[in-house]
Amino acid sequence: MPKDARATRDALIRAGAHLFAAHGIDAARTRDIVALAGQANDSAVTYHFGSRDGLLDAILRAGVTRMEPARAAALPGLRPDDLHAIVDAVVRPTADELRTPHGRDFLRITAQLAGRAGIRDHRPPPVLHGTALQQQLHLLETACRATLPEPIALERISLFIAFLTAALADRATRTRPSGTPPSVPDHDTFTTDLTAMLTAALQAPATNRLPATNPPPYL
Repeated sequence: MPKDARATRDALIRAGAHLFAAHGIDAARTRDIVALAGQANDSAVTYHFGSRDGLLDAILRAGVTRMEPARAAALPGLRPDDLHAIVDAVVRPTADELRTPHGRDFLRITAQLAGRAGIRDHRPPPVLHGTALQQQLHLLETACRATLPEPIALERISLFIAFLTAALADRATRTRPSGTPPSVPDHDTFTTDLTAMLTAALQAPATNRLPATNPPPYL
């Protein structure tokens, strides 16, 4: 790719991430993305990415790629019987995105997409295919299914993703424009506590209660 084209793509990715995070992936205007990227032609997004969805996909792939080295390094040490270690390996690289402006934009975008992770029907989005994150999520499912029925395990992992992305997006939003995060708790304490909370939620005993087929008339 020519150097100028690469620079334009990078500028559009940064601008798109910022406005998708600030205004929402559906509400952000393409013309504003193009202007923020310093481009004069409103068709720049279509030219470089094919569509707004193509731009969003590029933003998500950039974020996943940033985290891949840390995830890949953690994979060999993970065992299906150590749920806490698996959760920590999922959470920590994601939480480290809080350290940079583009990372915080990425987190605010992923919170909007948490319901599209495809966990419940085993249909992860293409951006996860072949990644260390996909392997981590497979380990997480294996660990949960060791103690939970499959539907409950998948539901919990879906909610795990929703809670994780919401918590990180909230902290990203509360981080000052200067990059100064909330002072309490500090980053490491926040990440450790978030990991503990999510592990505990996944380990909660499954309920065996079923809805009554013939409830009393007064219920």
